[in-house]
Amino acid sequence: MKILLFGATGMVGAGVLRECLLASDVIEVRTVGRTPTGRVHPKLHETVVQDLFDPGPTAWRKMTGYDACFFCLGVTSSGLTEAEYVRLTHDLTLNLAERLASLDPGMTFVYVSGAGTDGSGHGRSMWARVKGRTENALQALPFEGAFMFRPAVILPMHGERSKTASYRLLYRLAGPVLHLLRRIAPAHFLTTEVIGRAMLAVARRGRGRAVMEASDIYRAATAAVPSNHG
Repeated sequence: MKILLFGATGMVGAGVLRECLLASDVIEVRTVGRTPTGRVHPKLHETVVQDLFDPGPTAWRKMTGYDACFFCLGVTSSGLTEAEYVRLTHDLTLNLAERLASLDPGMTFVYVSGAGTDGSGHGRSMWARVKGRTENALQALPFEGAFMFRPAVILPMHGERSKTASYRLLYRLAGPVLHLLRRIAPAHFLTTEVIGRAMLAVARRGRGRAVMEASDIYRAATAAVPSNHG
């Protein structure tokens, strides 16, 4: 498989990148973002753009011919107005996804959303309804496969770091407790490793539409373990 990855410098995206590079059936990973990942690997190709709303014709040419897109870009809604959050969450995602769907409709698109997302798109929680509208719009695009991942607590496993200061503090203070809870309830406390393996699993399957809660993500990842690493 050839994988297109957005958000590879974030905590989740970095973990997903690691799993893609380890997977024996992944022959190429192209990351797209405003900054380089800092990694060097024979499978890895990077496209650095100044503006994700307008990557430019050269970047778009490099983004064609991929089997799956793993979309791990995201921002916290804290401190943002609804208009700002809509622009960075819904508008940016759809701007890129609509173009990808027109270029490669056979692609599988996997979007990192979040537990508690409001599928009606009209709930009281601002972030949840914006995410819900984003999910609905993505599932309506003509991709061969579209999978919405809704993890709850995500734990970094291999040195990945959140870009959000409050989350970094949480992981530093509560990390041991969270990892203990993961051992007790692994289907609810997902690691970046599990999310990456689950994305690869649904990309291998390809077709379909699904909203995947934490337990669904865990099942997909654990079922995929024997074929993921070679």
